[in-house]
Amino acid sequence: MVSEKDYDNLGNLSLQESSPDEPPSSLFYEKSHFGSEGRYYSDDEKDAGSIKTNFSYHDEKKLLEQNSKLSALSHGAALTKRNTDSVATSSLNSPLPALTRRLSFSAKVSHPEPPSMMYLAGSPRSAPLSDERARSAEYRMGILIGGEEKCLASIEELVELYSRVTECRALREKYQTASMQYQYQNPKNRPEWEIYPPPPNPSYNFETKTVLKVANKSDCEVFDLEKCEIPGEDTEWDFTLNDDDLFEVHKSGDPASKIAEIPTLRDYYVDTEKILAVSSDGPSKSFAFRRLQYLEARWNLYILLNEYQETAVSKKNPHRDFYNVRKVDTHVHHSACMNQKHLLRFIKNKLRNSADEEVIFRDGKVLTLAEVFQSLNLTGYDLSIDTLDMHAHKDTFHRFDKFNLKYNPIGESRLREIFLKTDNYIKGSYLAEITKQVISDLENSKYQNCEYRISIYGRSLDEWDKLASWVIDNKLISHNVRWLIQVPRLYDIYKKAGTVKTFHDIMRNLFLPIFEVTKNPKKNPKLHVFLQRVIGFDSVDDESKVDRRFHKKYPRPSLWETSQNPPYSYHLYYLYAHMAYLNQWRAARGFNTFELRPHCGEAGDPEHLISAYLLAQGISHGILLRKVPFVQYLYYLDQIGIAMSPLSNNALFLTYDKNPFPVYFRRGLNVSLSTDDPLQFSYTREPLIEEYSVAAQIYKLSNVDMCELARNSVLQSGWEARIKKHWIGKDYLEKGIKGNDVEKANVPDIRINYRYETLATELELVTHYSNYNLQN
Repeated sequence: MVSEKDYDNLGNLSLQESSPDEPPSSLFYEKSHFGSEGRYYSDDEKDAGSIKTNFSYHDEKKLLEQNSKLSALSHGAALTKRNTDSVATSSLNSPLPALTRRLSFSAKVSHPEPPSMMYLAGSPRSAPLSDERARSAEYRMGILIGGEEKCLASIEELVELYSRVTECRALREKYQTASMQYQYQNPKNRPEWEIYPPPPNPSYNFETKTVLKVANKSDCEVFDLEKCEIPGEDTEWDFTLNDDDLFEVHKSGDPASKIAEIPTLRDYYVDTEKILAVSSDGPSKSFAFRRLQYLEARWNLYILLNEYQETAVSKKNPHRDFYNVRKVDTHVHHSACMNQKHLLRFIKNKLRNSADEEVIFRDGKVLTLAEVFQSLNLTGYDLSIDTLDMHAHKDTFHRFDKFNLKYNPIGESRLREIFLKTDNYIKGSYLAEITKQVISDLENSKYQNCEYRISIYGRSLDEWDKLASWVIDNKLISHNVRWLIQVPRLYDIYKKAGTVKTFHDIMRNLFLPIFEVTKNPKKNPKLHVFLQRVIGFDSVDDESKVDRRFHKKYPRPSLWETSQNPPYSYHLYYLYAHMAYLNQWRAARGFNTFELRPHCGEAGDPEHLISAYLLAQGISHGILLRKVPFVQYLYYLDQIGIAMSPLSNNALFLTYDKNPFPVYFRRGLNVSLSTDDPLQFSYTREPLIEEYSVAAQIYKLSNVDMCELARNSVLQSGWEARIKKHWIGKDYLEKGIKGNDVEKANVPDIRINYRYETLATELELVTHYSNYNLQN
């Protein structure tokens, strides 16, 4: 029997080890005081002949404390018994019952030793088991246990599946390395990289924790083309057109000495077919689906256990919140960068103040702005948001053709030409003016940045010159803005209009001017300066168009004379191949290199995602990844950036509630939020904040979630490493918590550590099984 005095002595126990030969004390561990569950029952309960179902607060607390102390005693005994051969088997094969609370740190336990396992034989979890049965009962939590493989699937199947994953990842690495798209390969990420104008001076000193008084001027005010350093001609390298219709870079005077080996079109399609075969294989799909389900379940468990700790860390971080962390709109089209109200006010202002300005040449004569509106039978007073009719409503769902018409104010292409084009009668002055207003809003917000996509169509060789002059002459230079060149897949339209004869004409018009300026920047200084702020290339158009294959073997671009558009994969390869040779040359010269970030996976064939997996550094949309689990798993392992636009998808292809964005985020894919076309989808002057706010409400995102998405957007973006270090931390390239700066990104270390450890676990599994020797 146990007296109350004996219970009081439990608080004075210590964790000193006792001799394994010393018998357990009958004072604390008489068998008659334990039930079939191994729980201690008091004399009162035994006398009552039943177990109480309701406890007082003090009774329940006492029982919990007793269980906690017994747990510590049992743990101490297990440690002692592992050091003795006589009881080692019993300790390993007979785990103690799980208890609900840990022992208090202040408690000291020494004697008496816990009871022998035979006293708990009534519990099925405590019964001694053979070594073989114990091993068969061990379960997995997604990690390797002791180097042994314990999984429902056979080892042979796991080795085969993970070997396929490794092979696919090796193919992507081959293409990315050849095209110089990795961050460490880009000269602009080196410490010595300089750009003019220099970045704004910081207004806060993190070392002294003091606010600095700085007078930063906008870049457009201080920019002067004469102060830009323009390098001379490159005499070491030159370029020629090879037999595959690619501009190939080689030693001057020696065409055989190529600067790099780029995978051929045949190699590309062979590699694409390999991944396509694996991704459509039944076991591979099931395997990837289960791994993705595991990642999502692991996230749910993490949030249940750590959500409040994340919030507590975030609250302690001074000055930072969602509004005060850097965020980048990683996918926004420049001609739709403003909202409808902004454009309406601009048009009315021009009608009021510049009605007599000549703006367009139509029907053999030049028309003023007032005459254009008179021909439309409209006045400034008549204009409204509804009159402009540029917002995407129900009528655009699965109708990309109608969506494209939304770029025309009042449905008139002449108004689009006047207000939303860079190459027109007034040399794009109206679009430059409204762009300055949007850039001014970004600079005033300080923490919002945009990567604007602007078009080069490939219809003529002078498009680059006109675009560069438009940007430089209007001083559209800002450290809140970078540019991507979008190439619309409109060959069939140009062919019918007689603008081009073959697909090679488009590729030549697109790449010849920038190869020439890389050879000799002084030939076109404006283009050289503009290219310093160009991040990469994008391929755009309606992905839902069917890619019809008329050739058993695709011809080279100069032989593509049919009126049919080349398929998506073909178009993307030639963008990649030209860019790869160009990047190799620009890196050799110390110039910034480019990335391929196409629209991909918005609609159409999921095969597009495989092409982008090999060739692209990141993609936009990617909502079709939900249909190809194996490819989605590859995107996760390689952390490929995905700029998602749920509001845009909601109007075009997928309703907001069905968007896979929250699922991707929970699973750990590298996703960010973007606006796509604020002119068609946004109602406020801060479209990026609007995108975040809607997602936060619908998908129940926490403040930490939004800050993580903002950090992802910076990592995906094409800004220089020097600026990214200021935005999210000087060690942002390091892995795990070493690369996190909670004072700048407002993402707690615990969240970064979870993401890193989860990814590291998956990569460890891939490495372990793909290198596993079945013969051993």
